[in-house]
Amino acid sequence: MSKQFPKISIILLNWNGKKDTLECLNSLKKVDYPNFQTIVVDNGSKDNSIAELRAAHPHLPILENGANLGFAGGNNPGIEWSLRHHAEWILLLNNDTTVDPLFLREFLNAAKEEPKAKILGAKILKYHQPNIIDHLGGFWNRQKAEFESPDSGQADHPYLNMKEVDYVCGAALFMHRSVPETIGLLEPNFFLFWEETDFCYRARKAGFGVWTAPLAKVWHKVSSSFTGGKPQMHYFWWRSRLLWIERNCPHDEKKELYKKVIYPELIKMFRHYLLKFLLPSTPSRKEKVRRYKAGCLGALDFFRRRFGNSPKWLNSK
Repeated sequence: MSKQFPKISIILLNWNGKKDTLECLNSLKKVDYPNFQTIVVDNGSKDNSIAELRAAHPHLPILENGANLGFAGGNNPGIEWSLRHHAEWILLLNNDTTVDPLFLREFLNAAKEEPKAKILGAKILKYHQPNIIDHLGGFWNRQKAEFESPDSGQADHPYLNMKEVDYVCGAALFMHRSVPETIGLLEPNFFLFWEETDFCYRARKAGFGVWTAPLAKVWHKVSSSFTGGKPQMHYFWWRSRLLWIERNCPHDEKKELYKKVIYPELIKMFRHYLLKFLLPSTPSRKEKVRRYKAGCLGALDFFRRRFGNSPKWLNSK
């Protein structure tokens, strides 16, 4: 294949999500680009995903992790496979997405427009509200110790310009092979949340540009992989947030964040959890208490250096 059409590898991470993955694969069949290879990495699914995917797509490469390794640990074997198979560009694509047929061409057009951009993020639109932006790049807010995506929730329009950002969403992250060859793979201790922000920060420190590619469009169902609902999400968000701060913030910034943001938020969350012993229990309050407990435990597990999957009591709603 000529230089005009560099080889692209698309990685779909599947975990008990065969219906979404099959829909995504059918969407990819319509893509107008002559030199791409899709692979599926399965994170130890128990829903007969592998057999059904192989029956529907007998020539599809499927890598079996054998266990749920999270987003980072799950995608890493796919990145390594892509590098071995000489892909010039690698796309991490959530399995609960559908894609615009021209999105790969638009990624490459964006890379030509900004040659320093070696990580690019798609314009991610909401699957059930297809004209509303779910994510289009984000920025670190030091005052809140969080990342923010200013375009999230905005109505889509076709004239958005490319912009340099702190990170792009891992649901559709397009990277040149030189990035993982230089900085390594995703950090598996994140398991879920903040792993793409860490990866983008490491890439930026190494001199790679991180940009949005707003003409590359995908539609995302959002949070299809969670079994434990908001408490499970709260657990991972807190644990990964503290890990990100540890890995990416300078010492003085870290001290300031803990003093002004992290410790006050943890104290507030713990107080809300203690209210369960004083206030009458209602279904809504019970769910809030479960979420506060999960957040406190996520922070505690970070300090105890306990990573991997969440506790078993959070793995069911």
